[in-house]
Amino acid sequence: MRALVQRVSEASVQVDGNQVGSVGPGLLILVCAMQGDDVENAKALAAKVLKLRIFKDDQGRMNQSLQEVKGAALVVSQFTLAADTSRGNRPGFSSAAAPDEGEKLYEAFAQNLRDAGTEIATGIFGADMAVSLVNDGPVTIWLER
Repeated sequence: MRALVQRVSEASVQVDGNQVGSVGPGLLILVCAMQGDDVENAKALAAKVLKLRIFKDDQGRMNQSLQEVKGAALVVSQFTLAADTSRGNRPGFSSAAAPDEGEKLYEAFAQNLRDAGTEIATGIFGADMAVSLVNDGPVTIWLER
C-alpha cells in the first residue's frame, strides 16, 4: 500500500458539493492499495502512520506522533498514487489493486486507525472528491508498505 501523509491544521473532503468528512489538526492521508496488497499491508501502513513522529514537541522539534498529540485523520482513497509514467506522459494505473480489493484495503486501513483510538473521517471510495487542506509546515511524507 502507498500513502501520501500531510500534516494539516485542517482538511475536508466534498462529494457533489456536500462535505462528507473533515478534521481539525492532524493528518490528511491519501491511500492507494496496490496489486498484491493484503490486510496485513493495511495494518502495517496504519501502524507506521500512527507512530510517525512529525508533530512538534514543546521545543518545536518534530518528535511526536499523531496519537501523542491526539490528532485526527482524514483518510481519502486515491488510486492515482499508483501512477506509472515510465512509458511516456500519460500515467498508467495497472499496478493499483482492483476496485473491490482496493476498497476493502482502504476500509481496513481506516479501521486500523479507528481501532487505535484515532478520530477518523473519510471520503467516499471511488467518488469524484474535492479535497481541501491547510498543510501545516508544510510537512508531506510518502510511505509504502
